[in-house]
Amino acid sequence: MDFTDQRLSYEKGTLDQQSVPASPFELLKSWVNEATDQQVKEPYAMSLATCGADQKPSVRIVLMREITDKGVVFYTNYDSAKGQDIAENPNAEVLFFWHELERQIRISGHVAKIDADKSAQYFQKRPHDSQVGAWVSQPQSGVVASRALMEDKFEQLQNQYPQGEKVPTPAFWGGYEITINEIEFWQGRANRVHDRIVYSHDADSNDWTTKRLLP
Repeated sequence: MDFTDQRLSYEKGTLDQQSVPASPFELLKSWVNEATDQQVKEPYAMSLATCGADQKPSVRIVLMREITDKGVVFYTNYDSAKGQDIAENPNAEVLFFWHELERQIRISGHVAKIDADKSAQYFQKRPHDSQVGAWVSQPQSGVVASRALMEDKFEQLQNQYPQGEKVPTPAFWGGYEITINEIEFWQGRANRVHDRIVYSHDADSNDWTTKRLLP
């Protein structure tokens, strides 16, 4: 398959370094809100890239569940491949891409587990069957002989924890927070001369600086 003749011209917006806010969190929230208002499907979906001790990068989609005053939060199985990567190398990047707005946000930072009580509070807010599903996925990324075995385990757990009964929060499941060190806002422009503004955090002064990158 050859896609070399496929072209789109990005012309929906601009991004001016002189007019961006001092803190990237204001712009991050603004862009997420705009994506939500424009009814982008799952605007909180982000590609998470990790790299463990084997030096092999790995990427997958996860769902951002919170923007904090330091970064972004997502939830997963701690024993998953991504969890093992993070345990070995607690640095990661995430990428949002909203085609409808011709925008990307790229976040780089340090990853750490959030408080267990906060994870438990979120877990209990999930739909009942999603809570059950978390137990089925242990160990996440592990090999399973067949889908039938998964479905049998799901049915057993549904019987053990019927609707209306509390499903315990697994010790192997919870949230991670990516504390942002650098965040890039990308606005598509015509002729591939895109706008790229990157914020970098100075840990000593707690200030953010911005610079424009070549496209």
